Amino acid sequence: MGEVPLYQQTIAEKVSCTGIGLHSGAPAQLSLFPARANTGMVFVRTDRGVPVEIPARASEVASTDFATTLGRNAACVGTVEHLLAALYGLEIDNVRIEIDGPELPVMDGSAAPFVYLIRSAGIFTQSEPRSVLRVRRKLEVVDGDRRISIEPARDLRISYAVDFAHPAIRRQELQIDRMEPEIFERDISAARTFGFLNEVHALWNAGFALGGGLENAVLLDDEKVINPDGLRWEDEFVRHKVLDFFGDLALVGMPVQGHVRVERGGHALHQKLVAAILANSDAWDVVQAGKQGARGIRLARVAAAARF
Repeated sequence: MGEVPLYQQTIAEKVSCTGIGLHSGAPAQLSLFPARANTGMVFVRTDRGVPVEIPARASEVASTDFATTLGRNAACVGTVEHLLAALYGLEIDNVRIEIDGPELPVMDGSAAPFVYLIRSAGIFTQSEPRSVLRVRRKLEVVDGDRRISIEPARDLRISYAVDFAHPAIRRQELQIDRMEPEIFERDISAARTFGFLNEVHALWNAGFALGGGLENAVLLDDEKVINPDGLRWEDEFVRHKVLDFFGDLALVGMPVQGHVRVERGGHALHQKLVAAILANSDAWDVVQAGKQGARGIRLARVAAAARF
């Protein structure tokens, strides 16, 4: 295991789930459909008379406030990162994602329910070759004490650190030497979003976290985690940040090969790296996936640029 798929992948059949939005608190039904090769991941708002398609691309990002929101033609779809992380982590290239409201269901606050949904649908290998964006030189974004970078590597590697003053978190670091579907599913997908009780009222007043609770988030008071069942890992906080990062990295539009280092990251910083990658086409090649991930066949630059 661990080899990058040679060909694009979609799901084998339609699957659906229902739930409430983390921030809106509104009920929503989500359905995933197989999609043709080279389609990519596309969200479709089905509750607006005429369906509105919103590609899962960085160009469609409308907001990074407490979640990643995509928008097009006055239609938005929010909190997309957990589903996108599941799709990216399981190496799904093409899928149609229909949603009947402005926000995806939060489920348990992690990507694990979406992994289960995708596994239930099955994964179908398509006939078109899979392409990978291979980083050739380092790119870095610095924002005060926050920083994020990507540099050449043979696989997708992650070095992520969070640093909170809260006694239940403090500094946590996670190193993944090679991201593979099995590692994502086992070690990352079930890490839940988290929040602080002393910020709840301010979030509510700003229209956020209206659907949040102990069933779909890790909540902390001034000293400890208050969820009765505690944490799934001692370092669940940094694991969830890595989960969020994968959901945001999916907006590049294809798998990425490089070593990513993040210090005190979040959605806004993640998207700054995605923007830097797409703005610096001389820093990467697009290659066809093969048994040796870094040894693909270089595609014509015009063909690579046409994808963005």
